[in-house]
Amino acid sequence: MAKEKQREFKVLDYGAKPDGKILCTNSIQNAIDRAATAGGGVVAFSKGIYLTGAIFLKSNVEMVIDEGVEIRGVVDETAYPTIWSRVAGIEMDWPSGLINVCGQNNVKITGAGLINGQGEYWWDKYWGEDKLGGMRKDYTAKGVRWAVDYDCERPRNIIVLNSSEVILEKFNSIRSPFWNIHICYSDKVHVDGLKIRENKGSSTDGIDIDSSSNVLVENCYIECNDDNLCIKSGGDADGLRVNRVAENIVIRGCETGLGGGITIGSETSGGVRNVEIYNIKAKGTENGLRFKSARTRGGVIENIHVHDVEMIDVPNPFSFQLNWNPSYSYAVIPED
Repeated sequence: MAKEKQREFKVLDYGAKPDGKILCTNSIQNAIDRAATAGGGVVAFSKGIYLTGAIFLKSNVEMVIDEGVEIRGVVDETAYPTIWSRVAGIEMDWPSGLINVCGQNNVKITGAGLINGQGEYWWDKYWGEDKLGGMRKDYTAKGVRWAVDYDCERPRNIIVLNSSEVILEKFNSIRSPFWNIHICYSDKVHVDGLKIRENKGSSTDGIDIDSSSNVLVENCYIECNDDNLCIKSGGDADGLRVNRVAENIVIRGCETGLGGGITIGSETSGGVRNVEIYNIKAKGTENGLRFKSARTRGGVIENIHVHDVEMIDVPNPFSFQLNWNPSYSYAVIPED
């Protein structure tokens, strides 16, 4: 029996204007909401640039971003409302992402189009246009450099949080204000064929898998400022409180360009287990495979299999930093 074609919900029918100037947040969200109310469907875009703030996908909805379509994040902090999340291993309220999948089931983002976070504003907010200023300089001068990563709030291009059966396929993710793809507390996530590039800002990780299970990442190309692919499970006391392992993860057929490489940590408090990494090509990446943690973090890293990895111009094929960055990892609050 032929598979029944899903009903299509065109964002143009809900008032979206693909000119890159008119804000389309409400129009896109209305199309998503109508698809969800109908029991599921495809949210479709005609070619063009859609300027938008945070949008929230819902269960049984597929968002198709075809080639020639750009989802462009608006440069406006108020367009990304605060949500409960986890950031760098700690649970807290933080800005929502450009595209959010929170507490949902059976969600897809597909197509060969572009998700553009327009991150430069937030990159400059963190460390200034010359990378010597911004909030980073102010906090370092006060002896609280570790806190700036949390206080300098920045959206992520895509957040998958507390969700299951999620597919991310074929699209391009560029210029994310913070991490590009954050998969947290989720199960059965398949990431296939993404291209992640043009990420020159601080902490613009490629794909972060955070206390999630049954995750497959394959056929992706990633270049960024920080970790290309990273597996995490919470940091320090808060990570130990949550105590949720990252497990049953496969990373295969991927290529890494500029960036920190494939990393386990530094947030390891919940533990990491049952990971297979293979058929990887690393070219010009800082590290091939990196393990990093700190004495306050705890957690067991076990059953990690790495094979068939090709490295070219990689200074550190294997890096083990289990007392990672003490001045950052062991935070001290100044008396004043």
